[in-house]
Amino acid sequence: MKWYRNAAEQGNAAAQNNLGVCYEKGEGVPQSYIEAVKWYRNAAEQGNAAAQNNLGVCYEKGEGVPQSYIEAVKWYLKSAEQGYAEAQNNLGVCYYKGNGVPQSYTEAVKWYRKTAEQGLAGAQFNLGVCYKNGYGVPQSYTEAVNWYRKAAEQGNAGAQFNLGVCYEKGEGVRQSYTEAVKWYRKAAEQGHAVAQYNLGVCYYNGEGVVQSYTEAVKWLKKAAEQGYAEAIEALKSLGEIK
Repeated sequence: MKWYRNAAEQGNAAAQNNLGVCYEKGEGVPQSYIEAVKWYRNAAEQGNAAAQNNLGVCYEKGEGVPQSYIEAVKWYLKSAEQGYAEAQNNLGVCYYKGNGVPQSYTEAVKWYRKTAEQGLAGAQFNLGVCYKNGYGVPQSYTEAVNWYRKAAEQGNAGAQFNLGVCYEKGEGVRQSYTEAVKWYRKAAEQGHAVAQYNLGVCYYNGEGVVQSYTEAVKWLKKAAEQGYAEAIEALKSLGEIK
């Protein structure tokens, strides 16, 4: 903090951004979104791409500033145009949802692709969703699986779950309960409630695994503890809860 502040007060943009991160997270200083925004803005106005993205996040969430999607998009765009992957993904999400910009799947895909090709797992997952549903691109399960797999192999739980669904249904890949279970398990172990439920069902039916009532109930309970309604109903029907 001492050295970040010394450099930041001399106008070093990278140090200003780092100081902002410290204030945002409360690392070495009392947590303060207002101070975080102050330092992010100083760096962002000098063209620091990371700070521009961070300032955009603050505007999107309304942390330290009045919430504004329009301001968020303004700063995301400045960062994204410098090739900053997280900002490109964030901008894609704004276009996908129509937050601060006219809703456009085509624009969303454009920005998702830029950052997905840089290896950002969240964008790879988002691009997979677009291909699966035909949002902004021709519908293609094969392409969806391609992008889900890239994200899943980086540990993205949503992508792991979706890849499991593709294997279970045989969408874009040869149908395989074994592969479905493999990916459901990876997502379930990260706390993905629907993956926990699906894994429980696979154990109950003996699909892709040796049938086990005990394992089925174990995973259904994990999903139920997160409030997943179908898991709760399944446990009621099995007499495990009232």
